[in-house]
Amino acid sequence: MTSITATTGSGTGRTVRVVINKEAALPATYWYLWTGLLINRLGGFAVLFLSLYLTAQRGASPALAGLIAGAYGIGGVGGTLLGGVLTDRWGRRPTLLAAHFGAAALLVALALTTSLPVIAGLTLLLGVVHAAPQPAFVAAIIDVVPPELRSRAFNLQFWAFNLGLAGASLLAGLLASWSYSGMFLLDAGSTLVTALLLLWKVRETRRPARAPMAKGLSVPLTDRIFLVFVGLTLLQALLYSQTNTIIPLAIAADGLDPRVYGLVTALSGTMIAVGQLLVPRLIDGRRKDRVLAAALAVMAAGFALVTWADGAVLYLVAAAVWTVGSMLAAPPNAEINSELAPAELRGRYQAVFFLTFPAASFLAPALGGAGLQAFGAGHWLIVAGVGLAGAVLHLVAGPARERRVIGTGGGGRHPSP
Repeated sequence: MTSITATTGSGTGRTVRVVINKEAALPATYWYLWTGLLINRLGGFAVLFLSLYLTAQRGASPALAGLIAGAYGIGGVGGTLLGGVLTDRWGRRPTLLAAHFGAAALLVALALTTSLPVIAGLTLLLGVVHAAPQPAFVAAIIDVVPPELRSRAFNLQFWAFNLGLAGASLLAGLLASWSYSGMFLLDAGSTLVTALLLLWKVRETRRPARAPMAKGLSVPLTDRIFLVFVGLTLLQALLYSQTNTIIPLAIAADGLDPRVYGLVTALSGTMIAVGQLLVPRLIDGRRKDRVLAAALAVMAAGFALVTWADGAVLYLVAAAVWTVGSMLAAPPNAEINSELAPAELRGRYQAVFFLTFPAASFLAPALGGAGLQAFGAGHWLIVAGVGLAGAVLHLVAGPARERRVIGTGGGGRHPSP
């Protein structure tokens, strides 16, 4: 809790004390959104085993299974953009409800379908409706949470996302050995529970636009300050995507047991589950560009350690370091995104921001695989260099972002042409 004391009135000696309580409770609507996100992630186990389901149960070749699974990713890109536009035009609540009810229906259809072409089409549509709620979730959180509490809100959101993902991974392994069709049906059930919770407890949070809205994505795609921030977020996503694409290859190249990679991912997930709630105490009150610069520098140090890793211990140390960096980066990334977006275009700004993650999931294995083949262990020094460059660029770009936020009261605005 902090207080500001000021004297007002000419010669009156009146003193006004303003108290800002950083431990104030988050709004109830936020917690319903948070609970819906957690349930949704916990239930999101079917897609994790999609490729195995296609090969083991539907007779697809590995190549065909990869193409069908890739359709999910393509749908995700389209769904992210569609969700952003609908979030601003329809509203947060209608977008969330349409996406969740649609996803539940598609998961039931996947459980009952045996035709591979139909499964491919359903998988593409599932990618759309799974990605569409992301901009709406975040836009609704920004709508209902005051700026001084957003760091804590986004930190808890990141924690719930990772906790749900860890739980889904555990459940997927258990359910896949029981029944793939049952796995899809249980996923549909958890999605339906989320939809009903949102229908029951969450009202529309979007405020009426003060001026006619721009069409399409023209405003965020011409907002230079925002696009610089998105580009730096892409660099961070490229770094973190190494952990599930190229790190497994490096571990295998060192002749280590695949269980080492399992330990690495388990350590990272455990650190986030245990430590993420402590992050706000470390970063509150600090300039966000400096926090992000420090986060990227820490991530760079973690990947640099992989250069010398040849056993499980050093891989685990490296994982601990890069995980700390990613934990520090999550809240300020979300806060900056919320501050730069005009209120009436929050969904579209979120959509463009979220595109960095599918882009990184494509670029990281493509560039990382070539880098590892060409440079061997030296690849990790290049990755570390990218992280350090991102840290410097955050410090360079930060002042312009801060001036923009201060000039608009933290609510975003249409950028000047």
